[in-house]
Amino acid sequence: MIKGSDSGRPREECGICGVFGHQDAARLTYFGLYALQHRGQESAGIVSSDGKKVHQHKGMGLVADVFTEERLGSLEGHLSIGHVRYSTTGESNIVNAQPFTATHLGSTLSVAHNGNLVNIRALREELEKGGSIFQSTMDSEAVVHLLARHAHLGFEQAILETVSKIKGAYSMLLLTEDKVVAVRDPNGFRPLCLGQLNNGGYVVASETCALDLIEATYVRDIEPGEILIINADGLKSLMMADRGRQSCCIFEQVYFARPDSDIFGLNVYQSRKRMGEILARECQVDADLVMPFPDSGNYAAIGYSQASGIPLEMGVIRNHYVGRTFIQPTQSMRDFSVKVKLNPIRTFLKGKRVIIVEDSIIRGTTGRSRVRSLRDAGVKEVHMMVSCPPTKFPCYYGIDFPSGGELIANGKSVEEIRDHLGLDTLCYLSIEGLLEATGSQPDKFCLACYTGDYPVAPDKGFHKLALGGCNGC
Repeated sequence: MIKGSDSGRPREECGICGVFGHQDAARLTYFGLYALQHRGQESAGIVSSDGKKVHQHKGMGLVADVFTEERLGSLEGHLSIGHVRYSTTGESNIVNAQPFTATHLGSTLSVAHNGNLVNIRALREELEKGGSIFQSTMDSEAVVHLLARHAHLGFEQAILETVSKIKGAYSMLLLTEDKVVAVRDPNGFRPLCLGQLNNGGYVVASETCALDLIEATYVRDIEPGEILIINADGLKSLMMADRGRQSCCIFEQVYFARPDSDIFGLNVYQSRKRMGEILARECQVDADLVMPFPDSGNYAAIGYSQASGIPLEMGVIRNHYVGRTFIQPTQSMRDFSVKVKLNPIRTFLKGKRVIIVEDSIIRGTTGRSRVRSLRDAGVKEVHMMVSCPPTKFPCYYGIDFPSGGELIANGKSVEEIRDHLGLDTLCYLSIEGLLEATGSQPDKFCLACYTGDYPVAPDKGFHKLALGGCNGC
């Protein structure tokens, strides 16, 4: 089982993309996944259909490594769905790579899922008692078994019955031989949007940046609680009976989503700049320069600099040929990567009073190493501004935060964290400031990682499973 990120950063979730109505659907899905690569780097998969036969290919690694020209050519058909995965539930191996595909009564069904089902333990026990045999440890597989159990009711009713049984966060794409179906949970935790291709076909993706790459026009977001069926007849929308309180994940705006995406109706780049601007208003410090550690905090740093009038500088240079720290297989290699990935410009920084803008502090391990590197470079003062509130509570909805006890803000005050990191000043953006930056009311977003107020309560014992790793999450 995979534990939380040893690099001290939260891990991405997963990304999904599907295409209907294009003769080269798999290739477009490939490019959509390429745009969503930041959401998961463990595995990638695409399933396609020509209306009669389903084709699939999955592999461990990045999209560009998993798919060759030959493999894409074998994925024939005018409809497809794809997935890039980082596990938050389920082990990291090829068995758990998505989309998950099964055949029942002569019909093939594939599922690609971003999120976490918080009642997965009870679901699996119930399904296994009823004779279901699981091939993987993904919670996504439970969806396939539920759909098969209700298949006699007809496809649409089977979906409605299935979603009535599952709890938690799920933005999903389903594929049969002749249709693509997009499903978003009643709370709308994870993003999912609809776009249209120049030829009239449709695209569904986790983020709008995927639409941009394949030159699709954004149409709208899939609504919380919506089941959108796309087939030869066009679009058909069903709504779930129980649409809970809207609880969009605010961490998409803070950290996860690409800055060129519009998420939950908000442009991510502009939101992050506003976070920095408000942070400058809430936390004023006299310093010589403002800088981010690339690439975390880049856009909030721009906003902080512009609002404060303190010059923005890139005092640390990133080595773009080093993999992300949490991909490394051993702790010793992770520590090495933190050092080799970012290098301070010593001559420039020596004797300076520096404001570091970070997007979040999770465990504090990365932050402590970075502050030490600045001190070693001769920086006179190090002040850190964080463009979100203290992350105190674990996420059960598809983000791999560590357990509560491993979150540095869970057991330490701001002053204690400041001292632990070796800072002169530490300041977090307030919850009110974060909501102001996103132009939203508190009832739009899930703030559970800051407040502990969970919109959908996980089943007893779920946290133990969640820390092991998500479906496809």
